[in-house]
Amino acid sequence: MSIVHSDGLGQFQQDNATPHASRVATKWLQEHSSDFKHFHWPSKSPEMNIIEDIRGALLHAVEKRYTPPRTPVDLLTALQDSWCEKPPGCLQTLVETTPPRVAAFLRARGGPTRY
Repeated sequence: MSIVHSDGLGQFQQDNATPHASRVATKWLQEHSSDFKHFHWPSKSPEMNIIEDIRGALLHAVEKRYTPPRTPVDLLTALQDSWCEKPPGCLQTLVETTPPRVAAFLRARGGPTRY
């Protein structure tokens, strides 16, 4: 965190997935709580992180390829090619959907949303 956010403004988002909420992970977060801000996220809440959308789109593109990747190098190449094939505004569109996603999440009080 100190490398990526040397300004001290970074936040760690805890998604409360079972492995992330283990005793070991919880203890580590408590021991290092002064090193960064910890953004708590309601457990079992809708995924609001656009990285998941990007990951899903890339994996879908790789799965659609004529020949599936057989080695780690093939997978890396397929992911890079799929990334380059994305339209230029793809990321911007995902970023612009964040405020409506958060608003829907708040309206649903952490429950299911259409996102």
